Amino acid sequence: MSEDVRTTEAPGRAPSPLDRFFKLREHGTDVRTEVIAGLTTFLAMAYIVFVNPLILGDAGMDVGAVFVATCLAAALGTLVMGLYANFPIAQAPGMGLNAFFAYTVVLGLGVPWETALAGTFVSGAIFFVLTLTGAREAVINAIPLQLKLAVGAGIGLFIAFIGLKNAGIVVPSEATTVALGDLGSSTTLLAIFGILVTALFLMRGLRGAIFYGIAATAVVGVVFGVTEFGGVVSSVPSVGPTLGAAFGAFGELLTVQMLVVVFTMLFVDFFDTAGTLIAVTNQAGLLNADGTLPNGNRALVSDSVATMGGAALGTSTTTSYIESSAGVGAGGRTGLTAVTTAGFFLLALFFSPLLLIISAEVTAAALILVGVMMARGLGQIEWDRMEYAIPAFVTVLAMPLTYSIATGIALGLLLFPLMMLFKGRVREVHPIMWVLLVVFAGYFIWLVE
Repeated sequence: MSEDVRTTEAPGRAPSPLDRFFKLREHGTDVRTEVIAGLTTFLAMAYIVFVNPLILGDAGMDVGAVFVATCLAAALGTLVMGLYANFPIAQAPGMGLNAFFAYTVVLGLGVPWETALAGTFVSGAIFFVLTLTGAREAVINAIPLQLKLAVGAGIGLFIAFIGLKNAGIVVPSEATTVALGDLGSSTTLLAIFGILVTALFLMRGLRGAIFYGIAATAVVGVVFGVTEFGGVVSSVPSVGPTLGAAFGAFGELLTVQMLVVVFTMLFVDFFDTAGTLIAVTNQAGLLNADGTLPNGNRALVSDSVATMGGAALGTSTTTSYIESSAGVGAGGRTGLTAVTTAGFFLLALFFSPLLLIISAEVTAAALILVGVMMARGLGQIEWDRMEYAIPAFVTVLAMPLTYSIATGIALGLLLFPLMMLFKGRVREVHPIMWVLLVVFAGYFIWLVE
């Protein structure tokens, strides 16, 4: 008997508390599938536990404290997302936003990292207020379905590009911008093995194929000495050097410079989160028929709380992670997936040496093949209608080429109302889209160098 049959049948068996709380049967899933999906999501994004402290360490922050803050912020945000919003979406300090925090705000503008944390906290608080008023959800629901499909597909290409880069298959080139890497290097060969074995599992219809692909690749990496096994348990560093540091710096935010910083954090987090929520829920089949996000306000509240909590602990903006799509690809459909992921982030505090084997090349296959799954939205776009095709194409292409989900979304949403204007279909454009056009135009003209 298959797992699907066990999940949806057995009429004489009362649903468990977990089933009732997370509505497992309603979503066609079970506890085992959700736990595997949560672990899969964790493994796909475990790199942030080590990358984030290194980046924020460049800004003068205590690396050990940031490591703990990263794990705790990820666990907090993901737990709230799972229990309050019941979405299979994990949260952690965002890549890109941490680089903006360290290299632009602290090192570039000379802002103390404590003040930058205060700005992060304020951006989360503003988001929280906007969410309670329904403004954030209204903006997301105003985005036309065609562009939502493009956002999902574009993010798929973006994470596949990250996977190819992490694998060493694609490398930088001064002559051609990007080029084919050294396919004979040990790390690249390990990543190629991961792609092939994960593809095999997917072709055979193995539930949790992405997780098993990561596990198999990690084992092969250790056996052949490509990745180093550094033990199992380690002591937990103190979070004291960063905990609450933001609260003593609020008075330093009342400058034009810091207002621009907070606005930029707002802008990037808003649309990165919007894109992630749309893409992952669409992949999981959770979007409504009209393309709106069910229970979206709770997901946005969870994101806001995660940002404030992360800043209080001592890390840059905590946001929804597109790597959650790896867990959805493994069958995750409810908040139990997120709760499981949160648990693994807490365990990461004690077992950090074990995570060293889950290197970038080990998770590359998951990112690439999830990108394949997410690209399915391209087939639903009406390419024969230029008013849809042009902004959709720009959205999809800009994300990997600019290395920014937010930029791709901004360009697509800026173009859409203009294309509808040229087509003579102005009345079909939601008023919010015209507001966004003005905001995006101002952003690109005055804030992007």
